[in-house]
Amino acid sequence: MLQKFFYQEKGLFLQSLHPAVSVTFTAVLLVQTVIFTHPLYLAGILVVTFLAIWEAGGLAAWEGYMKVALWMAALVTAINPLVNHSGNTVLWEGPDLPLSGRPIFTVEAISYGAAMGVRLLDMVSVFCLFNLIVHPDCFFSLFSTFARKSALAVSLATRLLPVMFAAMQNIREAQQLRGVDFSKGTLRERAAKNASLINILLVSSLEDSLQLAEAMHARAFGSGPRSRYRRDVFRPRDGICLAGSIFSLGATIFGLARGVGSYTYFPELSSLFNSGASLPALAAVLGGLALPALLSWGCNHCHYLKWKT
Repeated sequence: MLQKFFYQEKGLFLQSLHPAVSVTFTAVLLVQTVIFTHPLYLAGILVVTFLAIWEAGGLAAWEGYMKVALWMAALVTAINPLVNHSGNTVLWEGPDLPLSGRPIFTVEAISYGAAMGVRLLDMVSVFCLFNLIVHPDCFFSLFSTFARKSALAVSLATRLLPVMFAAMQNIREAQQLRGVDFSKGTLRERAAKNASLINILLVSSLEDSLQLAEAMHARAFGSGPRSRYRRDVFRPRDGICLAGSIFSLGATIFGLARGVGSYTYFPELSSLFNSGASLPALAAVLGGLALPALLSWGCNHCHYLKWKT
């Protein structure tokens, strides 16, 4: 069940991108999620991330993330007007309470809480997309040139949970084939059956660690310059997607420097489009971000475009 939350090689377009391009794309999404407060930009980033997740075949995993994130976003939206009484547009003013004072609900506080809830959904969606399209080994391979031992340690640590989960599933299936039913018996009996799984998993993990150490020693790890098992090729599709991410980031910096794309919640809500350049700036930011998903859709429906890129 948890396997869908880990990286799975499916041979999709977004997974075939160069690791540096995929990391840049998700990093730009995350940076924009942090610096933007405009509700239209936050909503647009959520839509673009959803399209990329869709093209990466990760809607099932995204749904699992959203089951938790939506509750957290709703909680942020509900709590903010309770503790934040700023704003000039008062919706409701309650009686004076002994300890908390007079509760005041304003349109500005509710709007700010809703925007922060959308920002939370954006962040969770970006990390979901990162897990779907970036291979962990390829990601840490980017840093192995100047920090190979640290990159190896972090790579092994991040692979620990999915590897142990897969091993646990294999051990459970093997025990079930031998007639062990983990759903029957008293609570003490079921606990004893599952405890045996932990013991087997511990022994298996120790054996795997010894095999890993022997493999590293056989390959003379650390004795000389680092060799590469695979080399990631930078193709035209990588250049197009990287250009789209850089263009979107440049449009973000230019827009914020010119005051386009900023939004004020307090003391009153500002206009969604404070100048004539607001809509073109929004289109430029989101257009660059949507380029990988659009190119993926095009390659899936046009063999000529796939061959050219």
